[in-house]
Amino acid sequence: MQPPMSDTVEQAGFERDGETLRLRGALVTRQVGSIWEAVEKAARGARRLDLSAVSSLDTTGAALVLRSAEVAEGAAVEGASKPVAAVMDRARAALAAPRPAAGDARLPFVAGVGAWGVGLVKRLLVSTGFIGETAVMGAAVLAHPRRLRFNDLLRHLDEAGLRAFPLTLLLGTLIGVILAFQSSVPMRQFGAEIYIPPLVGISLVRELGPLVAAIILAGRTGSAFAAELGTMTVNEEIDALRIMGVDPMAMLVLPRLVAAMAVMPVLSLLMDLSGLLGMGVVMGTLGFPPALVINQLQQWLTLGGLVGGLGKSIIFGLAIAGIGCRSGLSAGRGPRAVGDAATAAVVGGIVATVVLDGLFAVLFYRLGW
Repeated sequence: MQPPMSDTVEQAGFERDGETLRLRGALVTRQVGSIWEAVEKAARGARRLDLSAVSSLDTTGAALVLRSAEVAEGAAVEGASKPVAAVMDRARAALAAPRPAAGDARLPFVAGVGAWGVGLVKRLLVSTGFIGETAVMGAAVLAHPRRLRFNDLLRHLDEAGLRAFPLTLLLGTLIGVILAFQSSVPMRQFGAEIYIPPLVGISLVRELGPLVAAIILAGRTGSAFAAELGTMTVNEEIDALRIMGVDPMAMLVLPRLVAAMAVMPVLSLLMDLSGLLGMGVVMGTLGFPPALVINQLQQWLTLGGLVGGLGKSIIFGLAIAGIGCRSGLSAGRGPRAVGDAATAAVVGGIVATVVLDGLFAVLFYRLGW
């Protein structure tokens, strides 16, 4: 690092005298920037570069001298004192040294598999630690509810729930319309169009409603959690909170988890109702009265199926919010860190939702729901 200049440092300058370009003063980093372009222009056509009036020189000044000699097409550098000449020699040696060869970043197959396994274990350990820390903090908040920041909780409820209502209603209606139209094609071949409402209703209540609501939450809220916490991590705000004795889990993570778990049943229910409404519109165009559609839904839909769908949606919300928060808190450094964290949150949230939905399907099958 260049030491600060004192008042006695001589100002850098130059002058052109025929075929000689004379440099003077302290050619150091803090001074040569203002005269760099002018020195290059003055060096054109010069035969000699006179450094006898140069009082001090650093690597930036040496680079200016060498660049001026290059512009002058091989002008001789003369008159340098021993300290200045020593810096010039080191600069020439550094430029003449061979560049390090770029190594092959690819590992052999066995080493690559081992590196992948070690990285996987490390990620699993980080995830396990995050889950354990979240569980401990959740138990502490249950014992002391005042530790939960209710203002942040209300803000996240608005962002994750209320602002997602229009999109949820739109997608739910479209899915209901699509399912009804697509189901009517094969059902019509067997004269079983009357069973379209039970088919669409059961699909929405038990599977598609919670699943599509979880995808909406992962795309909107999970990525937002990861981006917000990732930005705080990159800016070292998370480290600053820990230094001040503030637990980031209680301040940042827990309100987001509670908000996601609270809004998911509401989003799933809105998805179910809007999907059933869209299906009812299609059934009306096919000539079936609303009373018949409602009667079929009452006959086939059960409270257990609805409760099961809403119950697993809570687990989906917990998984999506947890993955989004973990991705943000474990973000790296650099300009791509926030984007990578948001991408990991969306992909991880959707994959976790599908995996959990498969496990719930097996569980419900065993329980006979």
